[in-house]
Amino acid sequence: MDRITAARVFITIVEQGSLIAAAERLDMSRAMVSRYLAEMEKWAGVRLLHRTTRKIGLTSAGESVYQRSLKLMELTEGMPVQQSLETQTLKGLLRVSCSQSLGVSALAVAIPEFMRIYPHIAVNLQLDNKVVNLIEERIDLAIRITNNLEPNLIARPLSTCHSTVCAAPSYLAGKSIPNNPMDLTSHHCLTYNFFGKSLWVFEKQHEHYSVPVSGTLSANESTVLMEAALQGAGITMQPCYSVSSYLMSGQLVELLPDYQPQAMGIYGIYASRQNMPATLRALLDFLVDWFATSPHWQQLMLKR
Repeated sequence: MDRITAARVFITIVEQGSLIAAAERLDMSRAMVSRYLAEMEKWAGVRLLHRTTRKIGLTSAGESVYQRSLKLMELTEGMPVQQSLETQTLKGLLRVSCSQSLGVSALAVAIPEFMRIYPHIAVNLQLDNKVVNLIEERIDLAIRITNNLEPNLIARPLSTCHSTVCAAPSYLAGKSIPNNPMDLTSHHCLTYNFFGKSLWVFEKQHEHYSVPVSGTLSANESTVLMEAALQGAGITMQPCYSVSSYLMSGQLVELLPDYQPQAMGIYGIYASRQNMPATLRALLDFLVDWFATSPHWQQLMLKR
């Protein structure tokens, strides 16, 4: 973790008298403030604060660390010109995490466009479907598709992910075509993340339908299920951006066109607004605009 930021958090906790007040002052989550404090105590090797239900106080070791932290802040305040120049030239490395499907379909196009505008910014793009810990894995920005945002992180909306239900003609041959979501229960559905029952949610004319579906193949990455669907293994629910070209070519056939699968938000997730690097702000601003205006993205999100 950044020791300068940790020192700033520790000073604010002491000056504000509580973790909650420090979190509000720094515009951080309570969990993030607690994490920085825990790291400060880990580095010091001793407890720095006496904590009760009413107030906090410095231990003797905490008083020494507090005074050193104040001196560290004085030193960092003596480098404003260098920081300003770095902001103007926008140099540095950004570590970005996202799912494989979104990385291949969207960010593989968006990030090179961003780097043409900011040639001195390096981007390390990590494709992984697991929810990463931003602090422990030193991730600057995570692009996530979700309707369940974590309360201890900052989320900036980027776009909306619409999905479609589809299957290959080879799977549908000789079978009854589903006419409503409940018909899916008699079909082999390719499910996400775990074996057994999976709940697919649809909407039609403001009415919601939840259908438990199941099958013998599940995976924690949607691109695997899409490839299996292309081989005729079953029915899959996929982001429109992943299957748009296959629907257009006829390799996959859209099912239940009158029922809209539950839409999900696409968000840029980061740890704190406090002292956000100019490089990260530039990438976030770029992605907001890219998802809103990119012909590539707009084409991918069209149903065929």
